[in-house]
Amino acid sequence: MTTAKFTQGSTLSHIIYMSSTGAIGLTCLFLVDLLDLFYLSLLGEKHLAAAVGYAGTVAFFTTSISIGLSIAMGALVSKALGQGKRESAESYVTNVSVVTIFVSLIIMLLTWFNIATLLSLLGAKGETLRLGTVYLQILVPSMPLMSIAMSLGASLRAVGDGKLSMLSTIGGGLVNAILDPIFIFTLGMGIEGAAIASVLSRCAVFALSFYGAYSKHKLLGRWHVNDFKAQFPFIMAIALPAMLTNIATPIGNAFVTRSIAEFGDSFMAGYATINRILPVAFGMIFALSGAIGPILGQNYGAKLIPRVRKSLKDALWFCAGYVILVSLILYLLEDYLISGFNLTGDAVEVVTLFCRLLALTFIFNGMMFIANASFNNLGKPKYSTWFNMGKATLGTIPFVLIGAEIAGVKGILIGQALGSVFFGIASIMLAFKLIKQKECKTNSDQVLVDKLTEVTTTSTVNALSSECSQFGMYSEECDSKGCNLLLDENGKNVNS
Repeated sequence: MTTAKFTQGSTLSHIIYMSSTGAIGLTCLFLVDLLDLFYLSLLGEKHLAAAVGYAGTVAFFTTSISIGLSIAMGALVSKALGQGKRESAESYVTNVSVVTIFVSLIIMLLTWFNIATLLSLLGAKGETLRLGTVYLQILVPSMPLMSIAMSLGASLRAVGDGKLSMLSTIGGGLVNAILDPIFIFTLGMGIEGAAIASVLSRCAVFALSFYGAYSKHKLLGRWHVNDFKAQFPFIMAIALPAMLTNIATPIGNAFVTRSIAEFGDSFMAGYATINRILPVAFGMIFALSGAIGPILGQNYGAKLIPRVRKSLKDALWFCAGYVILVSLILYLLEDYLISGFNLTGDAVEVVTLFCRLLALTFIFNGMMFIANASFNNLGKPKYSTWFNMGKATLGTIPFVLIGAEIAGVKGILIGQALGSVFFGIASIMLAFKLIKQKECKTNSDQVLVDKLTEVTTTSTVNALSSECSQFGMYSEECDSKGCNLLLDENGKNVNS
């Protein structure tokens, strides 16, 4: 029987375990994306790297939708387990999966029929536009498969099985790594081969994550329309803000991409390279954002607010230490990266700036990741939306425009980094303030319970339920499986 394992033991140990297992899997996938770019660069066609850069921006948008749906899965399942509601957790896994399928199908169709238009808006032209279109026409239809795989992976992390979640992404990465050179070189399929290998990789990730959720942990059950109707509002209350939150980042990146495109394909090739290096280098931080969510969710569900605060602090120290270490490594490897990807001219300037300065500022992106996970799991998902939308607009557009005027492409990238500094600090400060509010509420509720316990009679349960409802102790809604306890007039669970 799956239990709330994160409510006991060292919070730092849980963070390191979940982040490490998640990072290994994510880094494997990101590394394969980097290999895609490396293999294509060996073909000697200058438009290929730029095409992958443009296509990657569009693909990032669709992936961000999937991440938003998986956030809802992790937050709801982990909180239900923290409250000891196993049946509710299983129901959420099934119903979030259904929502994920329908939403991803709609986004996939809208994207697929507008691929050329989207790439043109980003600044792609001529042969670069054609190659990017070919790549996405093959890759985009696999979005629903990847979306459900990510959601099921989130359910595995929510129950504490970081290892199997890791193995699913590693499996996908290995499939891609093996098939890439075969399709690109042996079969001579070029960029089409790279796209097909990525689709088959997504199939592998889905197969392994489905096995974990369905066979190993028995999280997927029969779908019931009444349960779905009851839980749909709770799912969308987190999923919709989370999706808006996550598409904010690619919207901001799209503006940056468009701004860099005006300076030519050489700069764009350099930008595409750092966009492939960054997730490989900082896969641990991307994984941290997914790892901290279940830990916060389970402890919040169990009302262990001091452990929630401790988890947040541990995550911040872990983030800062890791980014500083990796930034030093990138600085030392700068020349090897430039020669390895056959970069010349303007592209070299972009990669040099990243290795020497921009990588270190990823600490503040990490702050936002951690803060957003806190908001999503502490019942304030709209906070994530506000901060990410703010960063994508106020924290990007003015900084990029001013930077472009002052220092061209370098100014664009530095401006984008400065925006992340302001919003990273502000978001983490609000996260700690939110935890303080939750702690004060929990303490006041406990005082009320102690007071009522002293004066209870034979109608103790009725009095407690009535009084606590007046003071907001049971102000949270109740799902169809009783994930939040509500009592009827006879002191029985209204959902039993």
